[in-house]
Amino acid sequence: MKKLCAVALAGVMALQAAPAGARPVSYPQGWTLMQMNEAEANWLHLHYTTDPRTSIGLKIENQGYADHVFVGGQYNRLLKRWNAPNSQGNTYLKLGLGVADGDFNHALDATKAAGFVRFAADWETRRWFTAANASVYAREGKAMTSQKARLGVAPYVADFGALHTWLMVEGNWTQNRDADQGQDAFTVTPLVRFFKGNSLLEVGYSSNDEPLFNFVYRF
Repeated sequence: MKKLCAVALAGVMALQAAPAGARPVSYPQGWTLMQMNEAEANWLHLHYTTDPRTSIGLKIENQGYADHVFVGGQYNRLLKRWNAPNSQGNTYLKLGLGVADGDFNHALDATKAAGFVRFAADWETRRWFTAANASVYAREGKAMTSQKARLGVAPYVADFGALHTWLMVEGNWTQNRDADQGQDAFTVTPLVRFFKGNSLLEVGYSSNDEPLFNFVYRF
């Protein structure tokens, strides 16, 4: 009975927290639609969770508004989850494989094979949120790396099922991304996150004068 209660409690925590971090694995047999419009990229990701640790789906990504588009499959794996009485932590591996077309590191080539490897981690309480990820994206021998980190605080602690609000700041550092000057790009984005039930919305404005608009829905 104790084990059953512990499993049930972990499941409730996972469902409650799932939209909060826009996490790539939700509950088994659940679908998630993610639309991200950020400082250095915009993308659409639809995935299906096959088991408590795995999801697979389709990814369409425009890298840095430079007319470089990736289309392919994405595999998401929950590597480790820590459930504590007042906090939760997660680590994820994300793998993508597909094709890409358009400008990338000054290479105006035809459609080529492309892929990426990303590692992500997050930790949160009902008041504080932190997250970070690192990735390598490659296309036909050309590659770029990027790192992203977030820190957030909830101005109020909402009850389960109520509207939750977070004030956040995000830093994004991408190497060899600036198509005009061939330099690294670093952006800072203040943003506000709202989520309730299965929906999440983020709005902000980046230091490179690009709006941030992210939307996640689980169904």
